[in-house]
Amino acid sequence: MDTTTPKVEARSLQLQIVSKRLVDLVGSLFGLILLAPAFVVIAILIRTDSPGPIFFRQKRMGLNGQHFQVLKFRTMVVDAENQLVRLEALNESEGGILFKMKNDPRVTRIGEFLRRTSIDELPQLINVLLGEMSLVGPRPLQERDCERARGLVEQRKLACRQSVLPGMTGLWQIRGRSELNFDQMLQLDLEYVDRWSLWLDLYILLRTVLVVLASEGAY
Repeated sequence: MDTTTPKVEARSLQLQIVSKRLVDLVGSLFGLILLAPAFVVIAILIRTDSPGPIFFRQKRMGLNGQHFQVLKFRTMVVDAENQLVRLEALNESEGGILFKMKNDPRVTRIGEFLRRTSIDELPQLINVLLGEMSLVGPRPLQERDCERARGLVEQRKLACRQSVLPGMTGLWQIRGRSELNFDQMLQLDLEYVDRWSLWLDLYILLRTVLVVLASEGAY
């Protein structure tokens, strides 16, 4: 029996995994250095627009269900999480797992722009540098979303989704973003895990730039 091919394929896969982490390290470090002046301007705008911290930190589910603090530029009022309870009835997300609201009253003026352009996600380059996230992968879910999904979705699918590092962007972002429901997002995430390759990551990164510039599916 010829075992050469499986060994070659295993080495190729391992090389791609190492290359993915290298791309994450170089990409996040380069991005943080390049965007540092813009971060200062954004920080000033956020502080001028509304009282509160510059960054928003939230516990999310990462690789193999481990928790970590995701970083974003703050786009909402300080007590936004507390206000979520009274807004749940206005959730526009099909199935109710994710929370979506086009005219969310918690969003600040500068926050609306940051969300529409996805600039609010840029601090996650720090999460990527720390190895908590990747540039490309399934989006890390809030605990609220994970709890709701556990009662409605097969556990093996959720486990498969969490078998890779969560990402700043993925197939979900380039195929509809907020216009897709949770089931559609989950299917795209499972497709990503099944089809993953370094070339797929590079394709998604390039497509993400085009989608963000066109402001497709963002709110």
